[in-house]
Amino acid sequence: MTTTEDRELTRRRLRALTASSPADASPAAASPADPDEGRVPDWLEAEPEESPSKRWLPERLRTARLDPGRRGTLALAGLGAVIAIVAAALVLRQPPERGPVPAVMPVSAATASSTVVPTDIVVSVVGLVLDPGLVKLKPGARVADAIEAAGGSARGADLVALNLAQRLNDGDQVVVGSASGGSNPSAVLSAGGSSGPGGQGAKVNLNTATEAELDGLPGVGPVTAASIVEYRKKNGRFDSVDQLAQIEGIGPSRLSKLRDLVTV
Repeated sequence: MTTTEDRELTRRRLRALTASSPADASPAAASPADPDEGRVPDWLEAEPEESPSKRWLPERLRTARLDPGRRGTLALAGLGAVIAIVAAALVLRQPPERGPVPAVMPVSAATASSTVVPTDIVVSVVGLVLDPGLVKLKPGARVADAIEAAGGSARGADLVALNLAQRLNDGDQVVVGSASGGSNPSAVLSAGGSSGPGGQGAKVNLNTATEAELDGLPGVGPVTAASIVEYRKKNGRFDSVDQLAQIEGIGPSRLSKLRDLVTV
């Protein structure tokens, strides 16, 4: 039943209740009748205003009531549950997005090792020193630093045969021999087993050696090395190691120590 029909039924019932028959009239009812008696209230006579939303609906749907009933309610609830289950299944079945994996640049062992800077080097100092043994030095230390770290040279030590300004590497050995000679002359032995400058390794060629190579020989400093190169420029190639005696600063004692370390 629509709202309009409800209003019409209410009007009829009110008219029936307010209408009076002559048989039921009492003496007290002889008084003048009330002009509003039997009149339907204005709120029932006035037609309800239509909401703006109903103006766009068809005529047959304006007075319709939406009452799905118990079965309709259960059906709508079931339909909503089915829709929710289907939506959840679609979301869960969707495969995850796979992006490209960034390439990892390999770090070579050479690169990794080049970044490691040693904090200390260990050098062996033996021979005529006050405290022989292993000493720790800073990178770039020289022979003089190693001897000082070993307590200094003892009496009779041969320091002339050593290049005190020579740089040392980790694992090198400094041998401080006797000035009076002996089986262990002063030398610097490199960690690789071959002797560096001032040691007993490969001989230095007097005709091809540079000033730096000559400076590394025991008892030969920068001034003497420059004099050897200058002599070679003026007089040509060395024909014999004994020609070193003609260079200022190289006496018989120093020449005897250089004889086994150089060649021509």
